[in-house]
Amino acid sequence: MAGSSDRIFGSSTVSRFNQWVETSLRFSRQRPLGAVGAAIIFIMIVAAVLAGFVAPYDPLATNYGTMLQAPSSFHWFGTDSYGRDVFTRIIYGSRTALWIGFAASFLGSTLGALIGVTSAYFGGKIDLVLQRFMDLLLSFPLIVLALVVVSLLGSGMTNVIFAITVPMVPRCALVVRSSALTLR
Repeated sequence: MAGSSDRIFGSSTVSRFNQWVETSLRFSRQRPLGAVGAAIIFIMIVAAVLAGFVAPYDPLATNYGTMLQAPSSFHWFGTDSYGRDVFTRIIYGSRTALWIGFAASFLGSTLGALIGVTSAYFGGKIDLVLQRFMDLLLSFPLIVLALVVVSLLGSGMTNVIFAITVPMVPRCALVVRSSALTLR
């Protein structure tokens, strides 16, 4: 049986797959919480991509006859005050949550890396000014800084992404700066 899969997929493909499985199992044993988190994110991504097929109802359809129903076999998480299925709305809402989370993480780490490398490379007064600005941002609690950004810019998906990105930048900048200084 193993010989037939080697002929179909090639031995290097099978060995890479086996190596990936071993690495995944080792990670799951060493970091069970990380494995659970990765599984949850994977399930959210699959549900978000396949929302049209997975969700049992239309997320916007109202049904005033089923308002505020408790969880049941028809509505797994119950219904809201407009009779909309909560489970369906969570599945469709995962699209927005994943988009905001991944966009904010990407922007925050990219900007932080750019600032950290710039600060370490040029040094001197540029490093001093950039690091004092990062210290200023770090002096605010995360939630307060995010609330200030949202209150200044208003609501909306772009502004929420920006509000989550701003507190991430100084932390990433400090880590990248210290790594760049050791290389320099």
